[in-house]
Amino acid sequence: MRPPVFFSASEGLLPVTFFNGKASSLALYAKHDGGTTWKRLEEHGLPKEPYGRIGVAVASNSDRVYALIEAHEGGLYRSDDGGETWQAVNEGRSIQQRAWYYMHVVADPQEADTVYIMNVDFYKSTDGGRDFNKVKVPHGDNHGLWIDPTHPDWMINSNDGGATITHDGGKTWTTQQNQPTAQFYHVAADNAFPYRLYGAQQDNSTVAIASRSDHGVIDRPDWYAVGGGESGYVVPDPRNPDIVYAGSYDGLITRFDRKTNQDQDISSWPLNPMGAGAAELKHRFQWTAPIHVSPHDPGVLYHGGEAVFKTADGGMSWTAISPDLTRNDKSKQQSSGGPITQDNTSVEYYDTVFTVSESPAEKGVIWAGTDDGLVQVTRDGGQHWSNVTAKDFGEWSLASLIDASPHAGGTAYVAVDRHKLDDYHPYIFKTADYGRTWTKLTTGLPDNSYVHAVKEDPKRKGLLFAGTETGIYVSFDDGAHWQSLKLNLPQTPIHDLTVKDDDLVVATHGRSFWVLDDITPIRQFTATTANEDAHLFQPAPAVRFRGPGFFLPAGNPVGENPPSGVVIDYLLKEAPKDKDKNPITLEILDAQGKTVRKYSSKKPAEAGGPEEEESPFLRASAETLPAEAGLNRFVWDMRTELPARVPGSVSWGGRPSGVLVVPGAYQIKLTVAGKASAANAEIRKDPRIAASQADLEKQAEFATRIRNSVNEAHEAVNQLRSVRTQLDALKKRLDKDDKSKPILDAGDALTKKLNAIEEKIIQPKSKSNEDPLNYPIQVADQLMALQGTVESADTAPTQPSSEVYSELLNRLNVQLTAWRELASKDLAALNDLIRKSDIAPIAPAPPEGERSR
Repeated sequence: MRPPVFFSASEGLLPVTFFNGKASSLALYAKHDGGTTWKRLEEHGLPKEPYGRIGVAVASNSDRVYALIEAHEGGLYRSDDGGETWQAVNEGRSIQQRAWYYMHVVADPQEADTVYIMNVDFYKSTDGGRDFNKVKVPHGDNHGLWIDPTHPDWMINSNDGGATITHDGGKTWTTQQNQPTAQFYHVAADNAFPYRLYGAQQDNSTVAIASRSDHGVIDRPDWYAVGGGESGYVVPDPRNPDIVYAGSYDGLITRFDRKTNQDQDISSWPLNPMGAGAAELKHRFQWTAPIHVSPHDPGVLYHGGEAVFKTADGGMSWTAISPDLTRNDKSKQQSSGGPITQDNTSVEYYDTVFTVSESPAEKGVIWAGTDDGLVQVTRDGGQHWSNVTAKDFGEWSLASLIDASPHAGGTAYVAVDRHKLDDYHPYIFKTADYGRTWTKLTTGLPDNSYVHAVKEDPKRKGLLFAGTETGIYVSFDDGAHWQSLKLNLPQTPIHDLTVKDDDLVVATHGRSFWVLDDITPIRQFTATTANEDAHLFQPAPAVRFRGPGFFLPAGNPVGENPPSGVVIDYLLKEAPKDKDKNPITLEILDAQGKTVRKYSSKKPAEAGGPEEEESPFLRASAETLPAEAGLNRFVWDMRTELPARVPGSVSWGGRPSGVLVVPGAYQIKLTVAGKASAANAEIRKDPRIAASQADLEKQAEFATRIRNSVNEAHEAVNQLRSVRTQLDALKKRLDKDDKSKPILDAGDALTKKLNAIEEKIIQPKSKSNEDPLNYPIQVADQLMALQGTVESADTAPTQPSSEVYSELLNRLNVQLTAWRELASKDLAALNDLIRKSDIAPIAPAPPEGERSR
């Protein structure tokens, strides 16, 4: 097999480093002028063997070569004659530390004396490498650098925080984050409302982040660090989400208190072992050592080292509840690295407990899986342990994650990872008898996608989810068959997952947290469901949020909120052939059977104003039902029917909106091809809200009166506009002679009166979003604003709101009365003149239809 080659090319010179066949040793070679002969270069001033990693860079003049060499006398070496002779120019430890991970040297494409080294920090020399200055970059651990050959001040640096760009030689840097790229090892959720997600980011902080916000998107104020470190488990206290236990390497656990913002080190053995091999240590803790809260006693916390440790007092004291559960093979616990550089951070530590899970169904049943291929179980809280490892697991396999079934005490699932042994096959096993026998469950999983995690749904027995190196999979038959659940999830490693309430949450290694909102249809799906012409799933209970809020402008690095409303899922075997002529319909009814809202797959006529097209922040709720073959999802925004809208109008105080319904029971009726399906829906009060049901009913009743007034105002404007449109058309048809003059004069007079009424109801002069700053808004817009005031929070209406409504209603009624009188008198008189000329009379357009009040 040919040895691996690393190279950096320039004009006429191709320096290369490659393995020369000696153990743990490298050599430096070069060939000149595109020739076929390689020349060995470690003579003439280079350090003596053995060599470790070597970084090479050719300067702009080709004769200048830099070599960053890992050796006992290592450092930066330079040749000014194409490699014939060398001199040591810098032996500083900062530029050669942790050599296996760094040793990156890059020469400036125009200045031979300018050279860069990427290490923990970013270094620059302008004197041929003799002296280096540290250049500040947004993140540490630097691994790559691209320099624009025509503009050397333009550079892209890659580090463990991502890519960052400079246009001024490193004085300032910018980072473009157009997608989430955090690498999360694990995920947990608390019992707050809305719940928060927790995890540790590789080479970054731990995170607690809201699963949804009240301001449209999940942004920087919605997350914070919670102690611990980059690699560990992060577990909130089930009783108090302000208390968080977070781990890291070397056995670190901290207890974070959000009220004091302090994180106390509560490690079970707080002796820092950094740099030492595992064999020398009293206790061995892996890079991502497990932390697990007992499902039976939230005051009990487990931690995995070579044994399982337990605390019942918040980490003030710990007890080992097991012996060493690993193989404890000392030959695999020696110092990592050599012969030149050692590297021990605990990610190299072996023979450790890698996963711990106590059965939610049976107290005292605790499972432990190790990174050296063992699975152990206790049925008495740790007094006695049994090795239940199956031969099918494979020798020295990693027990990546064990999930104790929430439905049966003797049932558990284990994800086995063998990719470090060059075995990329998926392995999932199940036991139903406390580990005496195991069954392999991999049918349907891709053969090259090893498994990190497996979890059983806490509500539906036998519904399993698996996180693999290439994505997420679901099984509806207890693992007998698997299928992809990718949907819109990018292809990415899924290192952990959890089911929180009705959501599936995954921790990815490279694309941050993702949430599959509301897995209700997955839980209810059966073998016969797909064969039905139409199937309406029973919706999960919805919380009365006020959304939908702002949408996500393209490119903003923020998280998206879940749907605000009742999530309605239905399956269609086929899409309707003509969605307009044969639409499907969805009707929302209250507990008394009165219609609250009705939707159709028929696309409604456009009636929105310019503000709905131009605003980069507003997002209207969906009005048209999806009707595609397969699973369809529609979110009822928990509002009643919209009031009438005036096409092309510009509002300032708000948009035409239905009223947010009160918490309670509702009915859903889906009609497909004349066949109706029904389901119940429940809307619950936001648990953070103190208002009573009576307060919310008062609010809804008042908001409904305002909504109805807006409807009357807009219906009146639409009707008088239809009259004016007909008058304009009549004026164009009639000759301007003596016979037509009475009709034209009467039409002109009527148009002026129509305009006067319209201008008191809406502001027709406003044509763009901020025109209302120049042209005062009128009563219809003010009513919409008042509805927003009344519904601004979950509470009974204020007295001033009632007083303002009385004033606005009086003003509106004056104009509505004027319109009715105009229609009954002036319009009637004009129609009499028109009929005498054998012309069809003018009639106002009918209302949009009787709407739910």
